[in-house]
Amino acid sequence: MAVVMRDTDVEMKGGQLADKHILLGVSGGIAAVDTVRLCRELRRYGAKVSVVMTQSAQKVITPLGVKWSAQGDVICDWDSDLSVLSQVDAIIVSPATRNLLASHLHGLMNGPLLMAMSAARSRNTPILLIPSMHGDLAEDPVTDELVEELQKQGAQVMWGAQEEGKRKTPACEHIVANLCNIVNNNQTSVVITLGANRSAMDDIRFLQNTSTGRTGFAIADYLYRWGMDITCVSGITSEQAPTWLPLVIKSSEPEDMLDELIALSNDEIDAWIHTAAVLDYRIEQAAEGKVASQQSGLQLNLVETRKHIMELAPLCEGACRIGFKLESGIKQRDLVHRAVAQNERAQMTATIANRLEDLGNPEMPRAHLVDASGAHFILHTENDMCEAIRVLIERGA
Repeated sequence: MAVVMRDTDVEMKGGQLADKHILLGVSGGIAAVDTVRLCRELRRYGAKVSVVMTQSAQKVITPLGVKWSAQGDVICDWDSDLSVLSQVDAIIVSPATRNLLASHLHGLMNGPLLMAMSAARSRNTPILLIPSMHGDLAEDPVTDELVEELQKQGAQVMWGAQEEGKRKTPACEHIVANLCNIVNNNQTSVVITLGANRSAMDDIRFLQNTSTGRTGFAIADYLYRWGMDITCVSGITSEQAPTWLPLVIKSSEPEDMLDELIALSNDEIDAWIHTAAVLDYRIEQAAEGKVASQQSGLQLNLVETRKHIMELAPLCEGACRIGFKLESGIKQRDLVHRAVAQNERAQMTATIANRLEDLGNPEMPRAHLVDASGAHFILHTENDMCEAIRVLIERGA
């Protein structure tokens, strides 16, 4: 039976803010009109949302509209019930005017929002500030000094792009993704490979695997929101990387991608996730210019590429390593056996395996996870897959 949603309900996207009480501060500025969207995006990740509005903010958007979107307390003045301010897991201020930044830095207490921010500073509660102001004001050296001092005190400051002469607030999805990472911060370092490799035939044509990069970016987004330090090494993708991922290294050639991964192995990496569609063979020698058309019997000499997961095995000892495997024309039993064999050969923590015939079929599992002990788990949805990966990383190699 279909569940009927009320207009105040939101569709859940994840649980990264479940059981977290988030205080959203709204100061004056036209960007306050985005408060409704931001409240609902916070709730999509499980947050309990309370809001504090300055007097200036109430001239831009009404407390009634904010109350509808937050489904929590909305505090507008000193006469409100301030008990909800005593225990919060994080504070976002969006938009944050320069007046509010300066007031917080110097300890002014001319409203409930500044009181809550001062209390959070004394308790080392995360504070995420989203400035929004005219470009000239944003570029004023005094603004730079304010931001620098606030960052020294531990606040996170997140600027949006400069458009139409203004430093606008980032998209609500970007703000909430960053907040999730801050609230759940655990310093776990993860490298994720994704996308397709290509090998040049000439200056125009390529031999290339098929991969959108969507799965890799979905995993990266999921783990980033759980507070992990994510580095993506990306081949060719049709899916756009989430703008909030901190580092996406582009590397389309299979040998170049491996060299990037070997370089990253010099750092302390806690987990490696290999979702990239790596070419097993590359064209030995690319032709200069463009090979002429209408050449019957044209032959290309293919040479085997280095196997990434094998080459990295001795360099990643002690780390969690999760591989992906795609097969076709075999039974599920054989798919599991091949995943076991990959775990043994490449010293993997687990392999997530799929059959080509099952992809996109809603009646089939999203994937099969086979761990180092040979245990087999069915992953019904993409969320199941991402959660299983997180559990494996938290358990370690």
